[in-house]
Amino acid sequence: MNAHVTLQARVEQYLAERRHAGFKLSTMGHGLKRFAHYVDQIDHHGPLTVDLMAAWASQAKGGNGDRATSARQLRLLRPFTAWLRQFDPTTEIPDEAIFGPVPGRTAPHIYSEHEIVELLGAARGLGRSGSVLATLRSAVIETLFGLIASTGLRISEALKLDDSDVDLKAQVLTIRQSKFGKSRLVPLHPSAAQAMEKYRTQRNLYVRARPQAPFFVCTRGKLLGQPVGDRQIHRIFAQLRKQLGWVDRGTHGAPRVHDLRHAFAVRRLMLWHEEGVDIDQRMLALSTYLGHARVTHTYWYLSGVPELMSLIGQRFEKFADPWENGDE
Repeated sequence: MNAHVTLQARVEQYLAERRHAGFKLSTMGHGLKRFAHYVDQIDHHGPLTVDLMAAWASQAKGGNGDRATSARQLRLLRPFTAWLRQFDPTTEIPDEAIFGPVPGRTAPHIYSEHEIVELLGAARGLGRSGSVLATLRSAVIETLFGLIASTGLRISEALKLDDSDVDLKAQVLTIRQSKFGKSRLVPLHPSAAQAMEKYRTQRNLYVRARPQAPFFVCTRGKLLGQPVGDRQIHRIFAQLRKQLGWVDRGTHGAPRVHDLRHAFAVRRLMLWHEEGVDIDQRMLALSTYLGHARVTHTYWYLSGVPELMSLIGQRFEKFADPWENGDE
């Protein structure tokens, strides 16, 4: 790198140029900034090498990520390093030889209704110690998992909710600046609104209600009332998952919190299919509700989830078989 121009500055320059051309680059922007921070942190000097990039990509998920995760991280750097060579021709461009190609999307674990009921029951059981904070903690976890299961929110969206974003009289959530920089309104089922009102009432006994306060709060000592972190949620989920002894039906190695979102989408599509609804006409509405960047991301469920593949296959068979319905 040019000693007079930092990598952080080049990252900002690249992102500004691309965004001026109409690209949002939310995920890439975060990734490039993390890479620049890593390079600065290890005090690297000289050209960017493939070995340096591979070392950074291997740090994904605290070094516990798999090859696919590292491959995705490395892919973020390719357009940037190609652009950077105009300033430093010695910059190397990583290819797929290090971690292999980025794999396609893998099948999620689609929760049954029974499993969701089990999960909420286990979350409720976290408060059995009887202490005030344990009771509030169980309410936070049960309500959070119930909300994700009933709306398909991303966990990051649920945890970012402020109290003012949750309008339970109108039964609607305001999701602000989500994954792709978009905001949207998410209607709630009356039963979900009722559960959230019960939680809010309980929370307000211990935490002062303020419009800009987090809806879901941490319950640990001095952190009481602060935003709850996703690491804590994933840790508690792993604890409950082990307690319930679930068998993974996806290809991620174990059921995940994010699979509650996938299960919501699949249940909705299955319901429409069973009702004989034209799924193509409803797909855009579902895509908007879920906050997908492209409707093609929603169509993926039809080919990537076994539960839906079988239903679509049955529908095609009826369409293709001229002898169906007694027309022999």
